[in-house]
Formats: sequence, C-alpha cells, structure tokens
Amino acid sequence: MTKTSRNQIKKFQQAIEEQGIDLALFTDRENIIYFTGLTELACVAVIIPAKSEPIAVTLWLDAPYLKEKGAIENVQGYRFPSSNLGEKVVQVIQGLKIKKPTIGFGKYFVEFSVFDALRTGLTDAQLVSVSETVYKLRAIKDEKEIASIQQAGDILATGMEAAVASVKEGVKEVEILAEAEYVMRKAGSEGSNFRMQVLTGERQLLTHPYAQNKTIEGNQTVVIHLGATYKGYCAKMCRTVALGDVPSETYHIYQTLQKAQQAAIESLKPPVAVKDVYDAAYQVIEAGGYGQYFIDDIGHGIGIRQSEFYPIIGRTRNHIIQAGMVVDLMLATIYHKEFGGPRVTDVVSVTADGPRLMTDFRRDMITVG
Repeated sequence: MTKTSRNQIKKFQQAIEEQGIDLALFTDRENIIYFTGLTELACVAVIIPAKSEPIAVTLWLDAPYLKEKGAIENVQGYRFPSSNLGEKVVQVIQGLKIKKPTIGFGKYFVEFSVFDALRTGLTDAQLVSVSETVYKLRAIKDEKEIASIQQAGDILATGMEAAVASVKEGVKEVEILAEAEYVMRKAGSEGSNFRMQVLTGERQLLTHPYAQNKTIEGNQTVVIHLGATYKGYCAKMCRTVALGDVPSETYHIYQTLQKAQQAAIESLKPPVAVKDVYDAAYQVIEAGGYGQYFIDDIGHGIGIRQSEFYPIIGRTRNHIIQAGMVVDLMLATIYHKEFGGPRVTDVVSVTADGPRLMTDFRRDMITVG
C-alpha cells in the first residue's frame, strides 16, 4: 500500500496548498494507516507540508521499521519518557521555519497532549480543520484499496456462514460471535474495527449494542452484524435469522427493508446525489407503511474506517457519490418497538458502470429451527 499512500500524499498536498494551508498534522490511527501504508503503528504523527516532503514522528524503537516499510522517508524518533509525541511534533514544525503557519488537523480523534503542545509551543500558528478535505480524498479508492475491501468482504462470508450455523436455542450471543470471529481470523481477517453484534429482543433497536452473555430463546429474530479487516481496510455485513416462529409483521418489515436496500443499491449510478439514493429507499419504506418509523441516514462510506464521514447517505445530506467510492447500505431498521429490529446491510463498490456488491451472502431472512 506504500505506493498508494505516496499518491494520496501528493493529492492531499495539492488540496491544502490550494486552500492556503501550510501543513497538516495527523495523529489518529486511520490517517496514519492512510498516509504511511502501515497498520502496525502506535504513538505516531504524520506531518504533511504543502510544499515539501512529509515527515513521520514516532517512538525511536519503531523509527527504523517505519522508514524501511512505510511511504514516508523522513522519519524522526523521540525517546519516551524524556520526550513525548507533542514536544517532538512542535520541534519538527519549528524546524520547517514557516512564519505564522496555518496548520490543518483532523477535528476528530486528536490527542489533547498533542493539541496542547501545539497551542503552547506554536503561539503564532493558526489551527484549522482539514477533516472534510481528507475524508473526500479517502472516499475515492484505488484498485489496491478496493481489492483489500473485497478480500475483507470474502472473509465476511465465511464468518456469516459460521454464525448462522451456530444459531440455536440455548446458545449465548457471544458464543455465536466467537464461532464467526474464529473462522474469519483463520481466513485472514485482522479483526473488526467495531464491536460486532449478535442481538436479540429489544436491544436490536439500540444504536450501538453488542453481543452479550445472553442465552438465546426460540421464536425470535437474531441480528448478526459482522466486520472483517484486511490490510487495514474493512468490510461489514448484517443479516437477520428467524429462529423458530416469528410474527408475520416482522417478516414483512424485513422484506420491505431488503427491497428498499435493493432500490438504493440500484440507484448508485455515478454521479448521484446521496439524497436521491435515500429517496429510492424511502419510497419503498413509505409504500410498505413504515415511513414514520424510518430514520434520515441509511448509509455511509467505508474503507479504513467502518463508517467514513464522506459520503453520508441521508435525507438532508448534500454529498455526491462518485465512481471509485465504496459505501455501506443500509443498516437502518424500522424503529417499531413491537415488530422492528431486523436489519440487512452490505458493502457496495460504485463503478462507472454502476454498483457491485462486495459482500456475497444470501440476503433473504434466514430461517432456522
């Protein structure tokens, strides 16, 4: 991925130069992976000047590895605890000798110690956000990035098969998840970058639930939401299993969701406004009688982060989906306390010729027991 990272650095430099930004600073794991091409790093900062070569700052023990394997040649180490990441970053930026620098950084996931060092050590600097710039850059994937996401998607299929096969009365949610994760790890997954879910009952309507030591009973749905990562890039998939007899209304909700998802996928013909993708799904939901139980956002980009901030597919968003993007559609459910909860989501590659599913597993409601 180092060649990809070098190309991304050049594109990013051009973008910030056009915005009048002297340099950008990143300390979050996702952008470290993106700009170095490496995943086995911590305690790292990447400094990208608009008009000169990028610099990486890391623990002195990791500096040789980063220099040899990563996309950035200028690597400077610091010794802890006599120094720290923030102090070294300020020292490096001062060495660039830029008067009153305008420094861009991500407005999310910034360590306070680094921010405090910037604030006290570079009193004449102007700090601005480059979040939108970097998220738009990350939204367009090259062939290697898409290949990594596809590999993660292929791994997911093995995990979902194992999870579905494990669904039965008397089994705990965490046991089903353990079977899936074991199979995916053996298939090459580097893990999931979100807490995976096996959910029953009303917890299916929560925003960020996760598998618990809860014994599964019959005659209910089981929602399985899995993630896999390959070379730092992730894919995710969600399916719903009917264990025994479930209400016909729940089946109808799932069928409506699946039809809405398919309509949204078929609308991914670039360039397309995210609002149009949302509307394609919502029309199906409304026709099914569930419009009042549906939410305003139904999908987002996916890549190094399982929920990228560009594009976000929603009713009020103004993002545009372009060829080369990869999106996740559509984890939203019908928020009806009595019958809601089933979900279906897939990863879709947006090509010039239209959408291509990257998660290959049956999408109907799966019945067991």
